[in-house]
Amino acid sequence: MNRVLNFMKGSIFSRSKTVPAPEELKPDVQVLAIWGSPGSGKTTVSVRLAKHLADQKKNVALLLCDMTAPMLPCICPPSDLEVEHSLGSILAATHVTDLLIRQNCITHKKMSHLTIIGMLKGENVFTYPPYTQELAAELIDHLRDIAPYIIIDCSSPIAHDILSAVALMEADSVLRLVNCDLKSVSYLSSQLPLLRDQKWDADKQYKVASNLKSNQAGEHIEQVLGNLVFKIPHSEELENLALCGDLFKALSLKDSRGFRTEIAKIAKEVFGV
Repeated sequence: MNRVLNFMKGSIFSRSKTVPAPEELKPDVQVLAIWGSPGSGKTTVSVRLAKHLADQKKNVALLLCDMTAPMLPCICPPSDLEVEHSLGSILAATHVTDLLIRQNCITHKKMSHLTIIGMLKGENVFTYPPYTQELAAELIDHLRDIAPYIIIDCSSPIAHDILSAVALMEADSVLRLVNCDLKSVSYLSSQLPLLRDQKWDADKQYKVASNLKSNQAGEHIEQVLGNLVFKIPHSEELENLALCGDLFKALSLKDSRGFRTEIAKIAKEVFGV
């Protein structure tokens, strides 16, 4: 049975029609798309950034685009989720509405300021009928009515993922993640021409070196990419949480300090919080 979201009293997710508090007014940058080469940490950064905002009592919606390998089962235990609705049900509709999105959001039991939209375990791109670029754009447009902060975890191969490609074009800002190796740089270079004839605004993207380890030549990658805005260090603790499928769990070890600091810097630079 579909259930309309009813978050904590006063939340913008609530069905009540109270005027939002000043801190819930829409920021200048509302939609952030996170994209990069395979294995660059897109989902990890998306989840941790969403958690960072939710921990500050900012209402945030996390959209997981990947339909080839649904990310929902990989980021938190099923017991942490209140309901099971799917992104596929939204994209299978004739038109997207605020109500349709709310009915298919997945709420997190331990984080009242977070809602998640994604494909469920066992689903794939053929589980639902094909959708159009226009429907994907409708989804992102209506998400702006759902939450003041929207983080979109894009899949890497935008040639085959309409939603991710549209997200990159419609987002207010983009984090473009790259691993510290030339293969990762080459992958992104091969994908970027697909966006050149569309509404791709290179000025809205932040180039990010991701999962940097102490023994890697980060300076060389910076010379190749130019103008790196953020450098996200590797965290063994976070890697272990990813293996356990519990990316929302608090980070407590010293080796995660640099990662937490960089996530906070991203939130400040992009969203102003």
